[in-house]
Amino acid sequence: MNTLFIVSEIIICLLAILEIGLRLVAGFGNPLTYNTDSKIGYLLRPNQNVTRFGKRVKINQYSMRSEPIEQSRKDNTLRIFLLGDSVANGNWWTDQDHTISAIIEKQLNEKLGQDKIVEVLNASANSWGPRNELAYLEKFGLFDSQIIVLLINTDDLFAKKPSSLVVGVDRNYPDKKPMLAIAEVISRYLLPAPKVPTINEGGDRVGFNLAAIKKIQEITHQNNAKFILAMTPLLREFGEPGSRDHEVKARQRLKNFIQDENIQYLDLLPIFKSVLKSNSLYRDHIHLSPEGNQIVSDVISKSIISEGSRE
Repeated sequence: MNTLFIVSEIIICLLAILEIGLRLVAGFGNPLTYNTDSKIGYLLRPNQNVTRFGKRVKINQYSMRSEPIEQSRKDNTLRIFLLGDSVANGNWWTDQDHTISAIIEKQLNEKLGQDKIVEVLNASANSWGPRNELAYLEKFGLFDSQIIVLLINTDDLFAKKPSSLVVGVDRNYPDKKPMLAIAEVISRYLLPAPKVPTINEGGDRVGFNLAAIKKIQEITHQNNAKFILAMTPLLREFGEPGSRDHEVKARQRLKNFIQDENIQYLDLLPIFKSVLKSNSLYRDHIHLSPEGNQIVSDVISKSIISEGSRE
């Protein structure tokens, strides 16, 4: 009996040490959580501050990956509003200071800091498309921003309509914290992935998303702000096997669209192609490495500075 008691105590102690280690070292047990929204589909739950795998992630009161902000900017502030998906957000693999928005903010404060304080807001979430981003703007507004930057990638041209079906089902979109870090590890790595409902949408998805981009541009102009559209490529688009036929057609439609609408457009594809070791710009086929984030930030910052110099 004493032996059984001692063994039980040892097991409990080991589990406690494992639990504490998983929380402190990797940040398990404290994932980012999501809220559903009837128009946006889903967005990050407000007021979160977590550390996952050594990376700090802060979400403010408006579900942005930014520090808390005032609704309206101060007179001496240049406020830039970055909208996007996981590329803009950076998720758990990007520290707060190394997101595209944070890099742009630092660069512009160094260039313009004597005259203005630069704030770069970051409203983004995994797998958002132009229609999610439009719905966010329609719900929250522009926060008195003077420049709106919509950062998309090639896949976003085919994004489906906003839906909340993934929240609380897909393990990447939890709606609550797990009771234990150990439970999260078991659920994420040892158990089969839960079946996520399919979001069905027919019709011309490229057309739907171009219409959403046009509406974002219209809202921007209605608020006397400037609109910039930037697009990152997929890794295969500047290597082998190259862009697929439907992607080439969608890119041409986008090119025609931006010409018709007179949109300031930053295409990162030719810039990425010019990099000697282009694979170093990605952490997978779509998400950028720190080097990739730096290049995107440089291009956007230079465009903003160049535009300001012409005023």
